[in-house]
Amino acid sequence: MRGDGVRTTARSRTATLALGVVVALVHVQAPATAATSEPEPGAIPDGYYEDAEGKTGDELKDALHEIISEQTVLHYDDVWDAVSVTDEDPENPENVTLFYSGDSRSKDRNGGDEGDWNREHVWAKSHGDFGTTPGPGTDVHHLRPTDHTVNSTRGNKDFDEGGEEVDDAPGNFTDEDSWEPRDEVKGDVARMVFYMAVRYEGTGEFADLELNDEVDNGSAPYMGRESVLVEWHEQDPPDEAERTRNDVIYEDWQHNRNPFIDNPEWVGDIWD
Repeated sequence: MRGDGVRTTARSRTATLALGVVVALVHVQAPATAATSEPEPGAIPDGYYEDAEGKTGDELKDALHEIISEQTVLHYDDVWDAVSVTDEDPENPENVTLFYSGDSRSKDRNGGDEGDWNREHVWAKSHGDFGTTPGPGTDVHHLRPTDHTVNSTRGNKDFDEGGEEVDDAPGNFTDEDSWEPRDEVKGDVARMVFYMAVRYEGTGEFADLELNDEVDNGSAPYMGRESVLVEWHEQDPPDEAERTRNDVIYEDWQHNRNPFIDNPEWVGDIWD
């Protein structure tokens, strides 16, 4: 009996050892599989911001300008198609989500009549007098679908806090020289304005777009109020929808990115 017991114990030890080897092999193989997997869709391309790493202030601004200036330039008619994709209502692919009101509206209702949606230049096109010229006038990073009436009410006003609530876009406020967007998109507004101030630096035929801490900038190539925009950026950081929009613009339309969505800390490195 004792001999049989010894033999049984030996077999058990052999089986246990074999199982341990199998488990060990499984654990060894798993990391190799992960290491060879493809990057997730929408990831920032490797090396895209390499020339900006470690820089601050004007050096960072200049480096980002060079990076994001490599883009496909759209025509103004192309913007209808682009924003129909970038701002598609995730719950209804036949609609777009209007930027200031948050309403969902049919993609087919684009135009200039009451009840239509049109192309809002978040950096007002008169601030630098670039109109709808290919370049700043057609850059989808700052073009959003908005209700025709709301777009007219905003006009070319700078961004600041205060005023009376907008009837057709509750949560937005306006006075004679400024516009305050709803809380859900305050940071989005700021980051679009920051993008424009870096992307368009006075090269070629376009004005040098810059931030200042004023309102009522008119046709000057400035947009304010800088201090408020920085606050909005901090209060409303990038969310999944904003990051997805940035990816779509990069992958399918302009092939450049908004660096302040990808790296929010760079706002403080340039404007604080």
